[in-house]
Amino acid sequence: MVGRDLEQVAERTLGDGRIRIGVVAPASRMSPEVPDKVTALADRLYGARAPEIVFHPQCLASSGHFAGDDQTRAAAFIEVANDPAFDVLWCARGGYGANRIAENVLPALTHAAKAKVYLGYSDFGFLLAPLFGAGIGTCVHGPVAQEIQRDGGEVAIARVLSWLVDRDLGALEPSLAAEPKAVAFNITVLSQMLGTPFQPDLTGRVLMLEEVSEAMYRIDRSLFHITSNSEIRKVAGIRLGRCNLIPENDPDFGLDAEAVARVWCERSGIPWLGRADIGHDVENKLVPFG
Repeated sequence: MVGRDLEQVAERTLGDGRIRIGVVAPASRMSPEVPDKVTALADRLYGARAPEIVFHPQCLASSGHFAGDDQTRAAAFIEVANDPAFDVLWCARGGYGANRIAENVLPALTHAAKAKVYLGYSDFGFLLAPLFGAGIGTCVHGPVAQEIQRDGGEVAIARVLSWLVDRDLGALEPSLAAEPKAVAFNITVLSQMLGTPFQPDLTGRVLMLEEVSEAMYRIDRSLFHITSNSEIRKVAGIRLGRCNLIPENDPDFGLDAEAVARVWCERSGIPWLGRADIGHDVENKLVPFG
């Protein structure tokens, strides 16, 4: 699938009823084994109904830390987003770098971009936020294609496909049944966005947050920053997802992630709503932005 001419996809009709997913890497490079693994799983699960998944060649590009330079990554995103042959733009991998292209991507999107699902999480939040703020497409916080490389990663990919193909409600974060107006972000990513043009209006929405590989004092500092923002204080409440792989602190910080979140909710007046079933792991549930 990697290297398939995207013009050939655009020329195909949509008469077969299958959805078409374009995969791009706005940040870090995807592992080369991913396309075959993801495509094989989709074929095994859905047979003739399997979505057509096209991995843009840019996913395997390399420029230092990134999957190609900023111009290359932005161009791939714009190409897939503006192509009416695709129903979904799926993030290949997180890492770091989506913020470096967001300012060039948004003004270049056309009417076709408004009809798509944009799916990913973590660093991809730097694109989900401005897309959501601009009313472009359906933004969804959920597993990336690279997840297939994790132990048990097929479970995460199957969850994504079940929602994209069948809109399976079982793939969604459970609290959405009662609280459908919700969004989800990585703690560090959202904290870094505040005060920039990409800060979204989250008034009246449940804010779900998750983190990975950050020390507790950094999580504490970021939650202070988030909950101190006057616009964030307009959310309906905060739910905390999993904070995984937290490095040891010397001396011990003394509070875990939930205790820290509760402290900042209490001090800011933002309602504490409990936990969320999201995180950097194979159990990460989908959160369509409501």
